[in-house]
Amino acid sequence: MKVAFLGLGAIGAPMAAHFSKSHELVVWNRTPERLREFAALHACTAASTPKEAVKGADAVLTCLPASAQVEEILQGDNGMMAGFSPGGILIDCTSGDPDTSRRIAQRLAEVDVAFADSPVSGGVRAAEAGTLTVMVGADARTYERAVPVLQCFASKIEHMGPVGAGHAIKSVNNALFASSVITFAEGMVGLVKDGINAHQAVDVLNNSSGRSRFSEVLVPAQVLSGKFAPSFRLTLMEKDVSIALDFLKQQGVVPLVLQRTGEALRELHNALGDNADFLEIVKYFERQVGVEIRG
Repeated sequence: MKVAFLGLGAIGAPMAAHFSKSHELVVWNRTPERLREFAALHACTAASTPKEAVKGADAVLTCLPASAQVEEILQGDNGMMAGFSPGGILIDCTSGDPDTSRRIAQRLAEVDVAFADSPVSGGVRAAEAGTLTVMVGADARTYERAVPVLQCFASKIEHMGPVGAGHAIKSVNNALFASSVITFAEGMVGLVKDGINAHQAVDVLNNSSGRSRFSEVLVPAQVLSGKFAPSFRLTLMEKDVSIALDFLKQQGVVPLVLQRTGEALRELHNALGDNADFLEIVKYFERQVGVEIRG
């Protein structure tokens, strides 16, 4: 199978690497330097344009920061639309928004190209291990076509509904995650400030009702250890929460906690800058009260 993969970021690169082991792989990235680095490490062909990347591909995957970037590389003389063949399929693993996905799907349908919004969850480690979770929005036939492709880097693949459904649940998932990160940081710095041992507090929390994926997995590995390895930019978390809020409001929901989560992320973004990783949220609250959550 000939696979085109566009977007070699922190998650996209290890996802694409799986295809290089058993398929013909063509890759493209907005940043040429990252493209060259990937091509030097993996068996693949580096394309100079999106059009060149998708030409003749059996399956095309995108993994970009937002749906707007996917829509952008569709267009123009060197865009994906100029390279697609009828009967093709675009599997979009971007953490995108449902409305743009539906617009892209409609446009692709006009040239007989199927579309599945297929955002992933699990982080860099799962991408490297090939154990990501994928939430798919597509019609039944397109989902069936996408599954063998997605199995190259995923261990759990769920058909959530029609186009847009995958991006809807991914945005809500990330909003819930963001809320757990902020509330953990606020609560834990208060406990440590009061003299409670951080390691002990996290252990008790993770055996009680206040635990979360963040507290169980990332806090021991990244916070208590002091590693704070960057994996997901705060700006992208803010973007995902904004998508979730728009989606929820379209459904008639009046969000209270998640609305405040979105506002808090804007404040944190302004304080920490465009390049901050989401783990910097913990350090922000540590500095606020003069303690560190370590142990």
